[in-house]
Amino acid sequence: MRYTAGMNQQTTEPRWLDADEREAWLGLLGVTLLLPTLLDSQLQRDAGLTTFDYLVLAMLSESPERTLQLKTLARLSNGSLSRLSHTVTRLEKRGWIRRETSPTDGRATIAVLTDEGYGKIVETAPGHVDLVRRMVFDSLDADDVPLIGRSMWRILTAIDPSWRPVSAS
Repeated sequence: MRYTAGMNQQTTEPRWLDADEREAWLGLLGVTLLLPTLLDSQLQRDAGLTTFDYLVLAMLSESPERTLQLKTLARLSNGSLSRLSHTVTRLEKRGWIRRETSPTDGRATIAVLTDEGYGKIVETAPGHVDLVRRMVFDSLDADDVPLIGRSMWRILTAIDPSWRPVSAS
């Protein structure tokens, strides 16, 4: 700590990024700004979906009986319950999801992927995965993938300490 001239306030020197950290930060920032736009553009053009819509449908398609409690679906899709509720309403109107009361907990609401919704995700996934592969994984060495995966989970946990990876569910 140091004292500011003529003042009684203490200041702390910022923890500036070193050259490697700055380069990593600028790369991460570029990816977080550009990749979502690419993904949304492809999904809108090819399927009339947002990336969040796609993720909601995908998480349901991968769950047992294509059903998840809304609270769990919000966590798996990295969205708030409010955002998820609006998305589920929109996807319900398209016939791809329906809401039901949980058979095991009458206070909870579940989302169920309909056959039409499952068909939509099956139809949409190949083009989406192709873009993800081309923009992300084809530019990496095989040894990079686990390192980036662990790094992203650590960053997510720093942002939200309650966060748990999908595989930890």
